Amino acid sequence: MQSVIIEGYLAADPSILAAQGSGRKRASFRVLETQRFRRGDGEPGERTTGFNCVCFHEKTAQDYIAAYARKGSRVVISGHVENDTWTGKDGAVHYDLRLVVENLRIKARPVLSEGPRAPDPAPQGMDLDDEIPF
Repeated sequence: MQSVIIEGYLAADPSILAAQGSGRKRASFRVLETQRFRRGDGEPGERTTGFNCVCFHEKTAQDYIAAYARKGSRVVISGHVENDTWTGKDGAVHYDLRLVVENLRIKARPVLSEGPRAPDPAPQGMDLDDEIPF
């Protein structure tokens, strides 16, 4: 099993889907991670990689991801990689890798311009994303 930890940003709001038959909820989303580097000529460059993620834990999908995760949210995800195969409408078989989420932490929530915003749990003047000095 390939275990992975990814820190990145949600590319879009997560989709909460119900499984056929059982009706159990799952969350599906894409995380973008950008790596910055210097090219051989000294010019800066960057490469963005997208990861398809799925969370099968129904309570996490409904009570945490659906409630708090939004496009642009900074997240840290750990899980394992597995192959995903499906048959398209044209009958062709498609293959993809996906990250099956075992743990997810939302590090920052985007500021929503619509309606009132819940108070931030961080004490005033402190940024939860600051480096911890120990």
